[in-house]
Amino acid sequence: MDNGIGNWPTLHRVRHPHRVALIDATTGAEYTFEQLDLRTNALADALRSRGIGRGDRVALLTLNSTHMLEVVLAVAKLGAVAVPINWRLQAPEVQYILNDSGARLLFVSPQTAALARAAAEGTEVSGIVEIPSGEQRAAGEPSEYEALIAEGSDERVPVDVAADDLSMLMYTSGTTGFPKGAMLTHANHHWNGINNLTAGDGVGPRDVNIASAPLFHIGALGVITLPLLYIGGTTVVLETFTPDAWLDAVAKHRVSVAFAVPAMWAAIDASPAVETADLSSLRFGISGGAPCPVVLIESLTRHGVRLCEGFGLTETSPNVCVLEVDEAVAYAGSVGKPVLHVEMKVADGEGDEVPPGVIGELLVRGPNVFVGYWNKPEATAEALQDGWFHTGDLATCDEAGYYRIVDRKKDMIVTGGENVYASEVEQTMYRHPAVAEVAVIGLPDEKWGESVTAVVAAKPGSEVSEAELIAWTRERIAHFKSPRAVHFVDVLPRTATGKVLKRELRLRWSGDESAVRR
Repeated sequence: MDNGIGNWPTLHRVRHPHRVALIDATTGAEYTFEQLDLRTNALADALRSRGIGRGDRVALLTLNSTHMLEVVLAVAKLGAVAVPINWRLQAPEVQYILNDSGARLLFVSPQTAALARAAAEGTEVSGIVEIPSGEQRAAGEPSEYEALIAEGSDERVPVDVAADDLSMLMYTSGTTGFPKGAMLTHANHHWNGINNLTAGDGVGPRDVNIASAPLFHIGALGVITLPLLYIGGTTVVLETFTPDAWLDAVAKHRVSVAFAVPAMWAAIDASPAVETADLSSLRFGISGGAPCPVVLIESLTRHGVRLCEGFGLTETSPNVCVLEVDEAVAYAGSVGKPVLHVEMKVADGEGDEVPPGVIGELLVRGPNVFVGYWNKPEATAEALQDGWFHTGDLATCDEAGYYRIVDRKKDMIVTGGENVYASEVEQTMYRHPAVAEVAVIGLPDEKWGESVTAVVAAKPGSEVSEAELIAWTRERIAHFKSPRAVHFVDVLPRTATGKVLKRELRLRWSGDESAVRR
């Protein structure tokens, strides 16, 4: 029996074959669940003829497309393992993932083909298949991908896939050290879908999602997109994100639910088009991947976007907890409470729960938690202890059960013997009217051990000095928490998923990219 995610289109084809599963935002092409099942059957058969079978890894270095999701489902139908890769990496970084995963086949986009071929040299990759770009699809050009589907039979050939079988290797962003492949099972995705039924305002089969963040990341793939495939809803896929394209797609396709990282929500909020955009269909949006400034939540609310904030990790596939829409401003800074089938606790170094309000490490357990890191038993043993996943995040939980992520362990700044949590300083500085973006880091300091340093991108047309920002911040938080130095940049360096690359900031101003060691 197929208990994998590849069986989801088959089940929905029986229940409601003509309901739309996927929409290509570039071409407007719609794929019903019946079409999705038949196309992924044929793709799976074609891959089988190329020697792909149970346990084999198939990598994807592609921009967003409905076809990318077809590959994920077809691979799952074979009992094989999908390996989505960040296309913003350099060739040596991609090559590391290909070698580490042992991928045998690689799907690419025209925009990533040169990178893919350079990275695949010297690896076990025996074939590269190109998925057409949005421009090529719109022009109706013949493609290698469609030819591959045409090779296969669309008859369903079920493979015995167990719920606990591996479905994906999702590599961590690699902001420090080499990336690790988080092993996610079919059951992890299944339970993540179940959790979504009641997370926040919940999602249902009549919802329309927009996938605009990169689908190689667990946020874009796992927060709403995969859960809606499980539930039987519809997803509109944008090849790449621009705020105006997002606004147009929401209005055109009557999008009801949407995930984006704070940098994307900020771009949407700053677009002049948001003033006249039709957002009436949008029930709620979810912000995740990084803390969302409360001023941005307030501004989006004024534009009619009901925003909730979620927290999750690659290793939890990803949803862990949600701050409800009606709590987003009142409890700003909190990530809310656990989703239905997840347990959380804040623990000390021995794994024992600490009292409310006390800072400790956030631990998570539930059926959505990964089963370990690919080929890294020591890292797995460190992360998974006594049934709990040790996230590496510092957090608190208050008397009412609201969790707050204080900082990453590795990013905690110790200055003059005092602990400073960068997120607190950042949230304060975001309140300054001239600050568009801010990242707070600790730099080596002979006197204080570490010096609190802010890197700021000012809003266009705004003028503010280092001294003004330091004085302004000291009026609002303790002096030892306030930055001793402020550096100005045009824009903060970010990963493709919107997380600030603090290692690049440390490298620029200290010559050492790592968090200060203690």
